[in-house]
Amino acid sequence: MSDVLILPGLFGSGEGHWQRHWLQDQPGSRCVIQDDWDNPNLGSWLPRLESAVEEAGETYLVAHSLGCLLAARLAGRSVARRVKGALLVAPCDLRATEILHPGQISFGDMPTAPLPFPSIVVGSMNDAYMPVDRLTLFGRLWNAETRNIGLAGHINVASGFGRWRNGYRLLEALKTRSGVRKRIVSMPPAFAM
Repeated sequence: MSDVLILPGLFGSGEGHWQRHWLQDQPGSRCVIQDDWDNPNLGSWLPRLESAVEEAGETYLVAHSLGCLLAARLAGRSVARRVKGALLVAPCDLRATEILHPGQISFGDMPTAPLPFPSIVVGSMNDAYMPVDRLTLFGRLWNAETRNIGLAGHINVASGFGRWRNGYRLLEALKTRSGVRKRIVSMPPAFAM
């Protein structure tokens, strides 16, 4: 059973990336390993995630970049019932990503369905992979709380993010929120009025 599944994006999360630190620092976390980090293909990445969620039981997703779009693809899938919440950090806009990495990504269109689990989208004002207006749009479409953390680039090693303590705090806030939501949803009908 995994409390947290880590979902890296294009190229995986290399040495020093905050997701790598989380794997070391957070007991009960594990990375969803993909066969080809350099040429992401939704047709192979999504089944791998679904299998990991089924195996983990109830779990939280902590995704970065293209991993956020992978997490968003769970909307409408049966395994989504096992996801307690998702922290979606620096989601990429497929249009921008395909311009920056032509011919490398086969991920279809941007997912736009509301997420069936509590989510926090974290982005920045100067992310080359996601313009801030699109960040706000997708946060709204996904029915997620959106947090803009200012001039933070792609929230990766290149923009100065190694061990990211505020990320841990965001995950704890998400866990608290999803726990409250679960208790409210499971209240007896007499108390739900």
